[in-house]
Amino acid sequence: MIYFDNAATGGFKPDSVICAAASAMKFGANPGRSGHKLSLACLERVYSCRKLLCSFLGGYGYDRVVFTKNCTEALNTALCGVLKSGDKVVTTVAEHNSVLRPLEFLKSRGVNVEYAPLTEEGEIDLEVLSRLVDKDTRAVVITLASNVTGASPDISALRKKIPAKTLLICDGAQACGHVAIDMKSSGIDALAVAGHKGMCGIQGSGALLFSDRVDPSPVLYGGTGSESFNLNMPDFYPDRLESGTLSYPAIVSLGEGVIYLQQNMKAASQKVLSMTEYLIDGLEKIKGVKVFSQPNPYGIVALSLSGMQSETAAYRLSEEFAICVRGGLHCAPLMHAALNSDGLVRASLSGFNSMNECSQFLQAIKKLAAES
Repeated sequence: MIYFDNAATGGFKPDSVICAAASAMKFGANPGRSGHKLSLACLERVYSCRKLLCSFLGGYGYDRVVFTKNCTEALNTALCGVLKSGDKVVTTVAEHNSVLRPLEFLKSRGVNVEYAPLTEEGEIDLEVLSRLVDKDTRAVVITLASNVTGASPDISALRKKIPAKTLLICDGAQACGHVAIDMKSSGIDALAVAGHKGMCGIQGSGALLFSDRVDPSPVLYGGTGSESFNLNMPDFYPDRLESGTLSYPAIVSLGEGVIYLQQNMKAASQKVLSMTEYLIDGLEKIKGVKVFSQPNPYGIVALSLSGMQSETAAYRLSEEFAICVRGGLHCAPLMHAALNSDGLVRASLSGFNSMNECSQFLQAIKKLAAES
């Protein structure tokens, strides 16, 4: 089986990540919920993972690293915990539903949302976006890399184009773990992280990192192991945003993923970029195939086959060629509308894939295209 669906979830994990998660399930206790040695040891491990993630992503302090079960929960916390009635938000048509749906909900609560379009080349139009932002805009919410095409905006340039007081909230689901990110130097106020994709963690891992300009209210209420006498949530982070038992195996897997990436990310990123270049070059030579991606370090290559629905193509690639890809709208309906697409085939690679697998994919697409 060739696994080219890494943008949905990473198909291969480093051995160190697997071992960490397995050990946590075998010997883990509830971090910080009890006073015995094992609980305290687990709490210390969670603390170490916060520090690792904060350092790796250029965060603003380990206490402003909040663990979540996925990037969607992190984005909901950043959006629903910060924005209020009367606020203006500018976002883009390239966003995933984990941004679009919370913002749609917030519109019903009095938040004004405006959408920046794509350029003719399929990139996010930062010039139009910056013109939509005025002095009263509360936040710009933007993806660091499109999960459909791999298109990525220049975040540092965007930060310079918008007012200093406007918050910059970023969806890092497809970018984190593939390229170097430094929140402080880029001016990112809140970064939502998917642990199970480029970050090499297991499913159930995610995080929200945020600056001291961001003060999210809880979107979930419950036990924290601290201030148990208080019927309100604690007023300090990370406890304020971490209700209930943390997923200790997921958190330690994410920590090990960071350690792996510290040593391997640069080489993996270059390998992925080379593979996407190879795929795009090969696909553009196949009659009946249209490519929607440019070479990118995120491993995303989107295409259509003339006369064949994307879901049909994805099904046949799985059944006839043992290749896993994704068809459809990829939970990004406005992006597809902007591309005049009713669904695309998305191959998404990681550093664990190979050029030989890319060659097999091209041969399979050639066979499908010859029939369409």
